[in-house]
Amino acid sequence: MTAPFERLRAHDFHPLQPERRTVTVDRTLGAHGVADPDDRDGRVRSLALRDLVALAADDPPAVARGLADDDLNVRVLAAAALGVARVHDARAPLERTVVHDPEPIVRAYAAIALGEMGSEASVPLLHARLGPEPDADVRHQLELAAAQVASGRWGSDAQREAFASLREEGFGRVRAGEVAPDFALADVDGRPWRLHEGRGRWQVLLWIFADWCPVCHREFAELMDARADFERLGVRLATLEAHDAWRGRLMVGREIQPALWGSRSWFRAAYTERIWWSHLPDLAGAVGARYGTEPMTFAVHAEFVQRPTTVIVDPEGVVRFAYAGSFWGDRPSVGQVLDLIRRRDFTFVHPRRLAPPVTDGAAADGGAARP
Repeated sequence: MTAPFERLRAHDFHPLQPERRTVTVDRTLGAHGVADPDDRDGRVRSLALRDLVALAADDPPAVARGLADDDLNVRVLAAAALGVARVHDARAPLERTVVHDPEPIVRAYAAIALGEMGSEASVPLLHARLGPEPDADVRHQLELAAAQVASGRWGSDAQREAFASLREEGFGRVRAGEVAPDFALADVDGRPWRLHEGRGRWQVLLWIFADWCPVCHREFAELMDARADFERLGVRLATLEAHDAWRGRLMVGREIQPALWGSRSWFRAAYTERIWWSHLPDLAGAVGARYGTEPMTFAVHAEFVQRPTTVIVDPEGVVRFAYAGSFWGDRPSVGQVLDLIRRRDFTFVHPRRLAPPVTDGAAADGGAARP
């Protein structure tokens, strides 16, 4: 048995929703999300994935055996690692997983892996499974995987190196009053973006989920409409997502328009012409980990994602607002972010924020989230 698999089996993760096993529910509250901001689920998954990516380079069969494990998290992380490491010899077991695994989230990660490794031989299967696959989220990942293979923009050495650089001490939670940790990432066009270069201006960092997220697309529409307001306030904005570069390009309309988006019109003109800020793929979630977003915290739409986080940094480089959400819809709106900067009052709690139960019998703040 490999040590990363043993750690995954030993950890008590929050469960998936029983009736549709693609969304995490807080084990205590029974609501979508994870209430405890210091919960370690995401850290355990991210560091196990780091170790499995490294192991896949030396002993691919050991990682591939995880695809047949009884533990859901082991199967998910085995599939993810084989994709990041681009283990082409694992194509056959990944294809079997796409077809036969009983859990949608595992089938989704197997499809993602085939796309990241650029498995041209898998494209006929990916297309063939679009009809019989019962879960819309998995169909989405099948479509994306085939499109990623066709694009030639597969997983990269940079992504593997980003996972190799993850360290336990690199996980934390930035708080208001602290100096914002500097970082550098490449945007979807490969241009470098560095936080320190925004000194002298207000800066807003928004961590989003993925292209399948309707909340994220609504936020993008609000950001496009609010460009003049951001410019009047002199605010520099960046959105971040913990995905490879191809998935980042997909989010901003540079690749296909998937069926799941459900739009009758083509996004490309709106997104490529009106997205005025930098969108940054955080390849292994390392920057998010430093800021407290906890990559791979909980599942939504059959994918493990980070907390929806908003950070505001003042012109001196000090964090004035650091809000890590508790479920898929928990963060201030774009208008509320602008109001926080205008008023210089950074007090905010989302009205539907999940709150861990208190132990003294008093009522906890916040309420249970419902989709």
